[in-house]
Amino acid sequence: MENKKVVGIIPARYGSTRLPGKPLLDICGEPMIQHVYKRAAKAEVFDRIIVATDDKRIKKAVEEFGGKAVMTSVEHTTGTDRLAEAAKKIEADIIVNIQGDEPLINPAMIDELVHPLLSDSTLVMSTLKKEIKSETEVENPDLVKVVTDKDDYALYFSRSLIPYSRNKKTKNKFYKHIGLYAYQKSFLFEFARLESTPLEQVESLEQLRALENGYRIKVVETEYTPVGVDTKNDLEKVRKLMEEIENG
Repeated sequence: MENKKVVGIIPARYGSTRLPGKPLLDICGEPMIQHVYKRAAKAEVFDRIIVATDDKRIKKAVEEFGGKAVMTSVEHTTGTDRLAEAAKKIEADIIVNIQGDEPLINPAMIDELVHPLLSDSTLVMSTLKKEIKSETEVENPDLVKVVTDKDDYALYFSRSLIPYSRNKKTKNKFYKHIGLYAYQKSFLFEFARLESTPLEQVESLEQLRALENGYRIKVVETEYTPVGVDTKNDLEKVRKLMEEIENG
């Protein structure tokens, strides 16, 4: 295995339609971004972690708890664009995009995500999947599903039910996509330069841009599920879970 430098970047913008200032929201006495940063730092693969933000308040909060943050443009429409801008200033071989709204992320997930890129230099991008056990989740369009080939490369991502079981007697496994990504640094810049593609626009899934341009995405199965914070209800749920963890 080559000795590659791995850097985690947490895109964190201040503006959010449902939860303005989301990275700074308090969870058990600490801002959300601090929980994400601390948990990600426990992953074994990282050489360093950086927050890429568009707001000085977030940068200040990160620096106050001892983290590293860089300012990026307020014009970015996607986390990938913000990631690419920050990566230009960083010495690294592999860049990991860490979601800034998952304060309960398990560091083992990050290690699982990155190991394929460390062991195989031909891979340009990896992500995660987890088997869906709930019928409700299978039918939920907010939950992105993924299907892979026999070598665990992504065939397609969709908000619809895939694959569709025409024969109801046929038992089939369904997998939800977990939006954590690792990239070879050189490919990240190529990916950010690519124009938006038809399927990406239809499904509103940025990763389809890679598939539509002929790139392969390695998909690693994990047993962990991060808890994202998109609404006030999500925030309260995470606060309760965090309190339970801290109280043993």
